[in-house]
Amino acid sequence: MSENKRLLDDESEAFSKAARVKYFNIVVDSGKGATITDADGRMYIDLLASASSTNTGHSHPHIVKAIQDQAAKLIQYTPAYFANNPEVKLAPRLAKLAPISGPVELAWGNSGSDANDAVIKFSRAYTGRPYIVSFTGAYHGSTYGSISISSVSLNMSRKIGPLLPDVVKVPYPDPWQRLKGESDDDFVDRMFKAFKQPFETYLPAEEVAAIVIEPIQGDGGIVKAPTAYINKVVEFAHENGILFAVDEVNQGMGRSGKWWSIEHFDVEPDLMVVGKSLASGMPLSAVIGRKDIMESLNAPANVYTTAGNPVTTAAAMATLDVMEDEHLVERSARLGEKATEFFNQEKSKFKFIGGFRMYGLDGGIDIVDRKTGEPDPEATTKLIYRVFELGAIIISLRGNILRFQPPLVITDEQLDQAFGMLDQAFSELEAGKLTLPDNADEIGW
Repeated sequence: MSENKRLLDDESEAFSKAARVKYFNIVVDSGKGATITDADGRMYIDLLASASSTNTGHSHPHIVKAIQDQAAKLIQYTPAYFANNPEVKLAPRLAKLAPISGPVELAWGNSGSDANDAVIKFSRAYTGRPYIVSFTGAYHGSTYGSISISSVSLNMSRKIGPLLPDVVKVPYPDPWQRLKGESDDDFVDRMFKAFKQPFETYLPAEEVAAIVIEPIQGDGGIVKAPTAYINKVVEFAHENGILFAVDEVNQGMGRSGKWWSIEHFDVEPDLMVVGKSLASGMPLSAVIGRKDIMESLNAPANVYTTAGNPVTTAAAMATLDVMEDEHLVERSARLGEKATEFFNQEKSKFKFIGGFRMYGLDGGIDIVDRKTGEPDPEATTKLIYRVFELGAIIISLRGNILRFQPPLVITDEQLDQAFGMLDQAFSELEAGKLTLPDNADEIGW
């Protein structure tokens, strides 16, 4: 019996099925840079980056040393009552990086989930209004507040209601869902009309506290909203005293070729949420916003015993060092161009690649039926499993979208190796050589 199987069999007796989206039956044992190694000693090129939470790669020496040095000095004393040395240095450094003009403040959390909860709390407190508007296809987290504004899987609402009240969801403007012959301008007009419909029928704008959006949706398919649409939404928000909040948990920290995905648009948020790669995967998040908004609540309205603890904030300080010293934002943009060239070539060769999007090292590749052009989840599962067999980790979103998010430190050579594996899997699918794994019905969202 393999070590992977033995460990997973032991875990299965004690682990809830609600706590993991199934893909491959491995136990990750170690990682270095853009590779991970499982319990059987097999190495994989990581094209997922731990769900975009290890943008600086696995076990970066500078970050490891920062964690080790801080752990030897002080692991935890609750920031709920007292500041700690790395935390007081990180707060102004991170606030300065935020794409928000004027005085900026932040509050710590443990995950993107509780940071999105904080957006709800601060926006309601500042505006004195109850309603929150979010978008279909969104993934904001799994706490009751963040899951209430999410809309990417029925299992995030099935059997767990009632969810947070006064949340209204509107359609996300996915440009890949344009009608046949529809121009970009007509698409934006149609989607903005759908956005305004609740406000014109049952949702008083003067009772809405915030509009929360992923400028580039992550788990919704790696999809960037049209700039013209975002501009219209921001203008509407400002005209009606509504706060504009962005979720940068998945798409921030250089993932899209810029520090923050909102920087692809000529707008500023009032509030933003960061997490995942902020501390290279250590449990740390932050809600960042205009000072007047962040001063609208008093403690303990957003206090957590471990949020902003010494080890996680030391890791975040080191993460920012690596991002800056190794120019990872620029590297993401450069390697994203290389990936775009590769997928363009593959699309010209294989009709089942219906389209793709690449923003820095941040891509979604649509796998479709060759004849109908409709989404093909079965072919997608065959592909991700074959790529896994060949030695790389890539997963699917929305059934038929390949999620391409390698660590930003991936080398050109490793990227070329991954492209070779993908091309082989695509070629074998085209030749009818791929089969579904035995547990295909369990795989994916």
